[in-house]
Amino acid sequence: MPSENIIASVDQALQQVGQTLGISQWREVDQASINAFGALTGDDQWLHTQPERACQGPFGGCIAHGLYTLSLAGGGFFHETVKANARMGVNYGCNRVRYPAPLLVGKRIRGHSILKAAEALPGEGVQLVVEVAVEIESEQKPACIAEFIVRYFF
Repeated sequence: MPSENIIASVDQALQQVGQTLGISQWREVDQASINAFGALTGDDQWLHTQPERACQGPFGGCIAHGLYTLSLAGGGFFHETVKANARMGVNYGCNRVRYPAPLLVGKRIRGHSILKAAEALPGEGVQLVVEVAVEIESEQKPACIAEFIVRYFF
């Protein structure tokens, strides 16, 4: 169920603090994506990229890089769940990032976004703090919880 809640003004953003902005579609974490991320970033640690060795490790298989999970949270999941009808949006950074549970290859994940704070800015702008949780199907703890700061100008 992708986001259908579109933020169209500063006032509307201020009124939505505390609300869920959206929940993304499920997507499967596959080994090819993990390997590509490891090659791109230079992080090819065996826990991520060597399935046979990782099966003997502490998680029983390959796990996603924390930064891979964060990239999904701030990339595809954010854009799928947080919609704004603004003339410009700017990624302003992160406040807090945690990885409560390992994300094993083969698991299905989705993003769940909640508007934690909103502050009006000069020039018809608003700064949002959006918490994105990367939920793992059938698991109690998420793979990642991150607070993203974004600025929209209407």
